[in-house]
Amino acid sequence: MPKISIKGQSMPQSPIRKLVPFAEQAVKAGKKIFYLNIGQPDIKTPEIALKAVRENNIEVLAYSRSEGSEEYRKKIAHYYSKKDIHVNHEQIIVTTGGSEALLFAFGSIMDTDDEIIIPEPFYANYNGFSTASNVNIVPVISKIEDNFALPPVEEFEKLITPRTKAILICNPGNPTGYLYSKEEIKQLASLVKKHDLFLIADEVYREFAYDGHTHYSIMQEAGIEENAIMIDSVSKRYSMCGARIGCIVSKNKAVIQTALKFAQARLSPPTFAQIASEAALETPQSYFDDVIHEYVDRRNTLMAELQKIDGVKVAKPKGAFYCVVELPIKNADNFAQWLLEHFDFNGETVMVAPAAGFYSTPGVGLNQIRIAYVLNKDSLIKAVNIIKEALKVYKD
Repeated sequence: MPKISIKGQSMPQSPIRKLVPFAEQAVKAGKKIFYLNIGQPDIKTPEIALKAVRENNIEVLAYSRSEGSEEYRKKIAHYYSKKDIHVNHEQIIVTTGGSEALLFAFGSIMDTDDEIIIPEPFYANYNGFSTASNVNIVPVISKIEDNFALPPVEEFEKLITPRTKAILICNPGNPTGYLYSKEEIKQLASLVKKHDLFLIADEVYREFAYDGHTHYSIMQEAGIEENAIMIDSVSKRYSMCGARIGCIVSKNKAVIQTALKFAQARLSPPTFAQIASEAALETPQSYFDDVIHEYVDRRNTLMAELQKIDGVKVAKPKGAFYCVVELPIKNADNFAQWLLEHFDFNGETVMVAPAAGFYSTPGVGLNQIRIAYVLNKDSLIKAVNIIKEALKVYKD
């Protein structure tokens, strides 16, 4: 029989999606599921974006430019200028989601067996992107006891080798909701400049910063223009996950020229989705004000309910819409599957994401889950109560 590649065998399963078959069986068995496992907001997509697609009179759905339409990229640059990020459209390549932007970044700056340092826990697909790109993740563990703050820069420096090419952060963070301070960004900027590394920042949750905190982009930091690569996406900002439109942004000409070759190889990003994304840029600030207010209420409700459960630890998010929760159990993978297969409370159960998949260090995060608080407050209260009741009877 022909064999699957070593790379294919090494590709990790998504900790977010691997439980789907068990959820489908639970639904068939008549259970209602509260989905806390995936960052799919229930917030409505801006009507202006949907209208732009519905009312478009395109007769031939043609390729766009490989780097994305010039008009859209100019409007993205204008959007960034309002965030004190000053780039031009030639420093932006539109991609099929933030995922493709990250793959372009990896492919442009790293060769086989090169290393990238990432604070963990981190977005689970970074593991998959590194495997697909034949590069190695070198993790720096942040701790729930420290609210997942940036580990000391000295810990990063210890890990730098001749094969190290970049440091990658997600800001605000998925799965932790941690928002890096301006001072923390400056520490990283100083480090990458000292060691001639790239600093990649996945900033897709930029709009979601809470409690008076503000997001500070690596593109705002002077002196690292050749080092900085920003990853962005419309998915969460406008509740448009299905549009699959993102971008890679850098003032480093060689990075953009190289990423463009990858963009040309896949031809172009989707045309209709660019039309929707371009229209979404006209979304009024009131939309974001309402969304942020809603997420803060949800976060506060979730924190309050989780803190009622004995033995549970939770880090308070400063941004995004995720949190990592440590449970009084040994194995969250088993617990998450058991919730779907063998437990219900009044006919209802929950689906969570086991957090071990958000680490690359073996054996870390086994008793943690990630919760996406993308449900309304009443549903969050019910969901946490189900977890509370489940823990009373669950046996590892």
